[in-house]
Formats: sequence, structure tokens, C-alpha cells
Amino acid sequence: MRIVRLKEANDEAVRILQEYYEAVHVVQRDTPASIQPLLNAAGSGMWLAYMGDEVVGCVVLRRLALMPRASECKRLYVRPSMRGNRIADKLLDEQEAFARSVGVEWIYLDTYDDLKTAIALYERRGYERCERYNDNPQATLFMRKRIGLKAEDKPNI
Repeated sequence: MRIVRLKEANDEAVRILQEYYEAVHVVQRDTPASIQPLLNAAGSGMWLAYMGDEVVGCVVLRRLALMPRASECKRLYVRPSMRGNRIADKLLDEQEAFARSVGVEWIYLDTYDDLKTAIALYERRGYERCERYNDNPQATLFMRKRIGLKAEDKPNI
């Protein structure tokens, strides 16, 4: 299994996003044309998980313009047949490492109450419930995680 940060939008990214949208009934969808600007934006990105040559998961990070040093985790998805292999954790590890490297201190996300497994994953990874931070009409639950510097990355003073 490998995780790749996209530099260029491609058909695989569009397909896995479409699969995600259908699986969780997303109303506000990214368009194929909106993927490349996201990939080019500072502090943003998209990661794909591969098993061999097959894309089996994805996650997106989008900088939150109105919140300094904050980004939003979006579109975390692993194909049902591949769940249980820690792919979501590996996608989030890559996303968080990148975010930390570009100075992001907080990662926010929204979800809805029916996604119990996702909520449990986020809580296990240190996300805490917070106030609404966006106007997503489908979201019922809002979470955030302070990623800042890891203890081992902080200078000894």
C-alpha cells in the first residue's frame, strides 16, 4: 500500500471522489475542474491510497481562508472492500504531516451523526467536537484537532 499526494488532477481522483459522493450522499460536490486549483492552493492537497495499481482511498485538505493557520479535512474515503487495513489512518497521517510542514495548527472537519465509524476514527485520532465553523447543510457534527508541533519536533529550551 502506498499514499501519493497528487500534483495533477486525474481520472482516478475523479472516480474515487464520485464513489465517495455516492456512498455518503454528498450534495455539495467538487467538480473535475475544481480539483486542480485545490491541488495548486497553498496548504491544500489531495492524497490517494493505492493497493498495487488500484486506488482504494482518498483524503483532501483545504485551507480555511477565514481561519488563520487552519485547514479542513474533507472527502476521507476508503473503499468498503479495503476497510480494516488502516488505510484511513495512513491517509490522515500523510495529510497531518503535510499540514504540519506548511504551518497549519488546526485541522477541522465536518461530518454527520450517521457516520459512526468515521466519528470513532476521528475521536481515536484526537479530534474533538467543536462549534459549527461552516455552512455545510448536511453536516451535523463539527470537529477539530490541534496538530501544531509534535513534542519531539519542539526545540529543547
